[in-house]
Amino acid sequence: MRVHVLVLFFFMYQLCTAQLGPIDFEPSGYGATWQWTTFENDFNPPLEIIANPDPSGINTSTTVARFTANVAGAPWAGVESVHGQGIGTFNLTATNCVVKIMVYKPIISPVGIKFATPAGASTGEILVSNTLINQWEELTFDFSNVVSAPSSTGIDQIIIFPDFTQRSDNRICLFDNIKFSNQNGGNPTPMGPAPTPTYPEANVISLFSNPYQNVPVDTWMAPWSAAQVSDLQLSGNDTKRYDALNFAGVEMLGNNVIDVTSMTHFRVDFWTPNMTQFNVKLVDFGGDGQYAGGDDSESELSYVLPAENWHSLEIPLSSFSQLNSNTHIAQLIFSGTPSGSGTVYIDNVLFFNNEGASIQEEQTHGVQAYPNPSTDKITLVAHGSPMNSIQVFGLDGTVLLEDYPHSTTRTIDLSKMPAGLYLVRVSLANSTETLRIIKE
Repeated sequence: MRVHVLVLFFFMYQLCTAQLGPIDFEPSGYGATWQWTTFENDFNPPLEIIANPDPSGINTSTTVARFTANVAGAPWAGVESVHGQGIGTFNLTATNCVVKIMVYKPIISPVGIKFATPAGASTGEILVSNTLINQWEELTFDFSNVVSAPSSTGIDQIIIFPDFTQRSDNRICLFDNIKFSNQNGGNPTPMGPAPTPTYPEANVISLFSNPYQNVPVDTWMAPWSAAQVSDLQLSGNDTKRYDALNFAGVEMLGNNVIDVTSMTHFRVDFWTPNMTQFNVKLVDFGGDGQYAGGDDSESELSYVLPAENWHSLEIPLSSFSQLNSNTHIAQLIFSGTPSGSGTVYIDNVLFFNNEGASIQEEQTHGVQAYPNPSTDKITLVAHGSPMNSIQVFGLDGTVLLEDYPHSTTRTIDLSKMPAGLYLVRVSLANSTETLRIIKE
């Protein structure tokens, strides 16, 4: 077996836009900053985002959504996201057609969910009643019967009916943690595709991506792998999914070995519902181009990142410090924890040249930080919308600072932090962006 243990821990991540679930109504998550419209509910009081009244049970979220179902409202009173905002656009498929939602209600009554397209086509609501009162309960909605219907394509709106019944009084209904799940095992799945890379094509060697011409790859599942691989599309974007992942080998052998000496970085986008560690290994077969020829070298990096987000890893090739050369890259190996039961979606597997880019040039476009590097303070400036929340992470994933400015500028104090590299996650109205900053 061609897998050896050479693990170098290196932590960085970049989050994608707010298309992805779960819809958790957290300040730095999805749903809390979206525009929601109530309907058929008397004077239509707005949806509220409040503190979780009972974080001790199955729902440990900090904040949740509150809908007041008025006695004078229609039985089908509810709340809906705005077409084309927040939830993005996606297709209901066999991999995401089971939807789960947590509810906290004062009465047992049906809860409804449906989806709609920009043209007004609807899946029709599915109704499921809660069975518990004044405690959190997770309800499951199975949309598999509408997967092949026209209304399952191009969905860009979710509609929720928290109390689908006649009422004799006003009822406060809470809901949270809306997840799109795989029917086979219940794992959540991404609602949208990975972010699209925008590097100049001349600066890219692509193994797997939609925007670029891909070089030949012998296999995405070498015979010695221990995993399962499948090809699927997310909103029309080609994506690979690995299940039961222990380790999976991608091979470029013989004339297909890759010389990446002109490249500076390796990129892979991944999304996982259950992995706590994701490993990426590059293997160079050396000048003879053959495995076990005496001049092989390999280097592996490990990432500990939050689940259920697309992560765009842009890894400097210099970080693969155990590689003796990068002229005959013949294998790419994915692995992680939990071993043998991990699920991961993969896209945009490529090498690119980013020579000469400064830290500012590599930052995400919606937020800028200056001065960077800094000895004490860094100012964040958001373009287009206010910053709802700011989190500063150490490279081990520890949250060192949290702030909720609700403004387009904020200066953060780094004077008490040790010198080094930090990650700053900024939640905007319709996206979450991550910057790298240096404290000198």
